[in-house]
Amino acid sequence: MIVPTEPAASWMNRDFRPRISFRWACLLAAPLLLFPFSAAHAQSNQELAELRARDPHRFKLGSDCALCHSNSYRAVAMRDGNQKGIAPFDLWQSSMMANSSRDPFWKAVVSAEVAATPSLKPVIEEKCTRCHAPMAGSQRTSPDGEVLAFLKGDSEQAKQGQDGVSCTVCHQITDEELGLASSFTGHFHIGTNDQIFGPHKGPVTMPMQRHVGYTPTYSDHILESSLCATCHTLLTTSVDPSGKPTVETPSPDGNFHEQAPYLEWRNSVFNTEVAKPNKQARSCQSCHVPTTDSQGNKIATRLAHNPGGRDFPFLRDRDPFGRHTFVGSNTLLLQILRDNREALGVVASEKAFDRTLAETREFLGNKTASIHFDPGSRRNNANQLALKIQNLAGHKLPTAYPSRRMWIHLIVHNAKGDIVYRSGAYNESGQLVDQVGNVLPSELADGPLLRHQSKITNPDQPQVYESIMADAAGQPTFTLLRGAAYVKDNRILPLGWSDSDDYAETLAPAGVEEDGDFIGGSDTVLYEPNLPAGRYQATATLYFQVISPRHADELFQHNTEEVRQFKNFYQAADRKPEALATDSLKFIVK
Repeated sequence: MIVPTEPAASWMNRDFRPRISFRWACLLAAPLLLFPFSAAHAQSNQELAELRARDPHRFKLGSDCALCHSNSYRAVAMRDGNQKGIAPFDLWQSSMMANSSRDPFWKAVVSAEVAATPSLKPVIEEKCTRCHAPMAGSQRTSPDGEVLAFLKGDSEQAKQGQDGVSCTVCHQITDEELGLASSFTGHFHIGTNDQIFGPHKGPVTMPMQRHVGYTPTYSDHILESSLCATCHTLLTTSVDPSGKPTVETPSPDGNFHEQAPYLEWRNSVFNTEVAKPNKQARSCQSCHVPTTDSQGNKIATRLAHNPGGRDFPFLRDRDPFGRHTFVGSNTLLLQILRDNREALGVVASEKAFDRTLAETREFLGNKTASIHFDPGSRRNNANQLALKIQNLAGHKLPTAYPSRRMWIHLIVHNAKGDIVYRSGAYNESGQLVDQVGNVLPSELADGPLLRHQSKITNPDQPQVYESIMADAAGQPTFTLLRGAAYVKDNRILPLGWSDSDDYAETLAPAGVEEDGDFIGGSDTVLYEPNLPAGRYQATATLYFQVISPRHADELFQHNTEEVRQFKNFYQAADRKPEALATDSLKFIVK
């Protein structure tokens, strides 16, 4: 047997060790391979079964799963071809999934929504915890609408809520109604038969049944995008400050799509749910839970080790094996969680967050977008520069929560190296600035909006790709429960976008009507810098922010405890944007 030589930490010295109970300590001292259940184990399992009979939505903490699904220096299980540890618990613990209920931005937004519409506090908190704290929220532990306070508690259910989107949430979701509108907005179905679904046929059931009371069960729905859609398709209803709906809606969840990456994906070449998928088709999991290592090699490995940290002799390598990194784009919140671990009750180590941040930045910089100068725009030495931005993702870019944005930073140097033109420059706080460094009014609460541009004639009106909500009166709003439509949505469409899709009208762009080259997969922007004759070099960079300064400033108008806490974290964080792609061009103006 090959034993890894790298200094990987065993499960016994991990952060979760203090939570291991006396019962587990006794189990670890016993023989760890196949042997009959003792009377004590039978009694324990019977009690667990009775508990679950009373409460079918019973969950376990991620640390319970880590007993067998974290890396150990004693085992070869859950390692890639380079013997790098890729255990699910280890990768998950520093993800936004694991910290969804600790996320201070989410808490601040929930508190702000309650402050804006206090009569709907129970509805808001219940709806928001369905996906951010599902192990507590779906159990309706706080019917009086005190979820944020409840999550600070020490009860078993509060601790489950604090564990975010844990292993036993996603892996207990059944295939019932997946892909249907009835499953959206957190209406997933948790199984009642103590089954943990996975993509491997003929699983060995005894270890999991014995140690955590679940039965591993094969089902390929765990690999389908429709599973992710249950939380990543969110509908809301526009209401006035009293809580009265401002628009008619046929659905109890509403008709405004606050976020819809799954529906965007279905209207793209990446859709795997059609009869004849495109050769580029791939699921959400293929990018966010990849089954290849960092070099693109297919992973095949044992799925678990025994509770003592050694390999089960009866297990063999299996594939597919997904790296549970759940990387997306949220570098800002990962940084805040890492730097405020004690204040936020974060369990994962600083090193774990550094790893996740590095993988997220690699993902953003290589797999999301490209930007290129179009040489055709230089024909006849025209004083023009054309930039084409391509969306490499399987959904709109950026997608999901409407605090996110991208923009183009174009800078032109003359032959001496002096800056002679720039558009989309930013300061240390990540705010867009004009030619002399002043913050643009659009970056502040109540400021004007930056409209979509097909041609840039004023460099102080940069091209910004974002979604801005409008209330029932058509006025811009940054409060979710006022959102009735989008006054601006020029996020770049995914490749293969069709206007004939079932949701095409609902998710249609806004504010791009006169831009003929704003099409599925790309957009082209024409710049007219009006430069004198000479030699120049232009550099264009596509930047991304998780939370635009304007969105943050609008949030900070609400004076709640959670908003004040997040503001402190936000202002102390490194708020510089992430570069997604860049290109350069040397040219001559005659």
